[in-house]
Amino acid sequence: MKFTHIDKGKARMVDISDKGDVVRIARAEGFIKLKEETLKAIEDDSVSKGNVFATARIAGIMAGKKTHEIIPLCHQIPITSISVDFSVEKDGVRAVVEVKSVGKTGVEMEAITATSVALLTIWDMVKSLEKDETGNYPHTEIRSIRVTEKRKM
Repeated sequence: MKFTHIDKGKARMVDISDKGDVVRIARAEGFIKLKEETLKAIEDDSVSKGNVFATARIAGIMAGKKTHEIIPLCHQIPITSISVDFSVEKDGVRAVVEVKSVGKTGVEMEAITATSVALLTIWDMVKSLEKDETGNYPHTEIRSIRVTEKRKM
């Protein structure tokens, strides 16, 4: 496949000046595949770095609030609520995030950013348990990060 460079320097933030303020809600989710022993350590709250879910929840909330700082063309929006929840499943952990705002633009980027960072934080918290003898992570995988709902009220 031939790569064609098409850059006409047109990156810009979308003008939302004429839009009205509306309640906006977005939900996102993602999954991190972990070893059975790691899941047990999380459930037993015996991970050496501390409480995995409490730390990942705070990290996800912080990331959602800072989305506009790390994704260049996202608007800074007034976030009114972020919830980050986790469920332990057979082979890993699912993170579900809901972000609410009253504003002129959607909150889906904040929801998927919060989901991504929450999952990355889980990985960081448990990486000593996930490493193999060579220091790699052959079993650990973050996947299926997606927006599951977006609505205006």
